[in-house]
Amino acid sequence: MIPVKVKEIAFDIAMNPVLLLTDEAGKRLLPIWIGPFEAHSIALALEGASIGRPLTHDLLKSVCEQLGAEVKSVVITDVRDGTYYAELHLKINDREAIIDARPSDAVALALRTVSPIYITEKVADYTLTPEELYSPETEEARILRLPEEKKLH
Repeated sequence: MIPVKVKEIAFDIAMNPVLLLTDEAGKRLLPIWIGPFEAHSIALALEGASIGRPLTHDLLKSVCEQLGAEVKSVVITDVRDGTYYAELHLKINDREAIIDARPSDAVALALRTVSPIYITEKVADYTLTPEELYSPETEEARILRLPEEKKLH
């Protein structure tokens, strides 16, 4: 497994939100297209912001805490037909539970619980260099470079 972290929430040319994960060296990027609500939740977690009432991912964190479940890690495990798959690895008392999750939900929870995020070697095959991701000559060049003040991060 390869440790990754959230670089930012970016946008493609159609202004759809894209979760950008990066390796520890910052040399490889994994773009995952996500929904606007998940993007907003991840952006709030990155900023350490709160809106007063709990969002879904805040609720999930509270449920885990109240039930004594610790989020040990999030693993983005697979890509099938353009869809990414993830797992929540929880420790509940003396046992481990692995729960299927969407990567966006798993990452939003990992940020709130300060839990590590990993990708498998198979998923790592889908990473790109920054040059590949942003180059106008490549098929993958769908991510816009936004000015810092317009980014969700």
